[in-house]
Amino acid sequence: MESGNLMAGKVVAVTGAGGGIGRDIALLMGAQGARVVVNDIGASLSGDGRDGGPAQQVADEIRLAGGEAIASTDSVAEAASAKRIVEKALDTYGRIDAVVNNAGILRDRFFHKMSEDEWDAVLRVHLYGAYYVSRAAAERFKDQESGALVHMTSTSGLIGNLAQANYSAAKLGIAGLSKSIALDLRRFNVRSNCIAPFAWSRMTSSIPTDTPEQHARVEKIKQMTPAKIAPLAVFLASDAGADVNAQIFTVRNNEIFVMSQPRPVRSVHCSEGWTVESVAEHAIPALKSAFVPLEVSGDVFCWDPA
Repeated sequence: MESGNLMAGKVVAVTGAGGGIGRDIALLMGAQGARVVVNDIGASLSGDGRDGGPAQQVADEIRLAGGEAIASTDSVAEAASAKRIVEKALDTYGRIDAVVNNAGILRDRFFHKMSEDEWDAVLRVHLYGAYYVSRAAAERFKDQESGALVHMTSTSGLIGNLAQANYSAAKLGIAGLSKSIALDLRRFNVRSNCIAPFAWSRMTSSIPTDTPEQHARVEKIKQMTPAKIAPLAVFLASDAGADVNAQIFTVRNNEIFVMSQPRPVRSVHCSEGWTVESVAEHAIPALKSAFVPLEVSGDVFCWDPA
């Protein structure tokens, strides 16, 4: 684990930090001098159960390495408990400088089979969780006129994936949330950026391996360790990233991408106004070559990671 002082004097809350990507981000934050609130409820991949052990273990690991950290087991999925995560930083260290919204669960199901509970549970942890923790931190960020938010989105939302309507909607929603935060709080020197990570963790361990192709795909994903995500997250939370705002990045092993955001790509005009018939005969044929194909994340990132 690299060490340095990029986050010296900073206090950072990392949600979902008991394992996987969040754990590696928390460890690197600590190694870079941050005082870290390690938040994790210790639930299963589907969000069931509670266990304070994972958060405490990561906090202990940071302290054993010479850093400062405290464990938090409050849920991000409810406003009051999410607020307690920020309050724990304030009560323990007297300030909050950055939040990494990483907590997440999966309840994958094809859309026509998805239950309301499966939809709601995933939205609550990912999208509502990112909102609740960010909202709690925003008051302090505004008052001190500084702060950084780093949110984990996903190419499942930015591009698409099968059987993940709940997860995809939440992750694309996080991208929109991040952009709005960046716009609303930039006058207070508060930044908000997203990372779409490719990494082998609990969140990807449920990928099926029923076919040789699926097995090969999983073996490639296993090469992309969660530690590969942490350097960008730490940079975005630090003062070194002060001029980076409202961006969406993807990290895939040793590759970092900046992702496009929706912009007009082609237009047609009819001075008389459009009718249903002219839309069918002229507008759609003229625009069709610019249509986005129906792809999943693997179709777009179709080459082996570097």
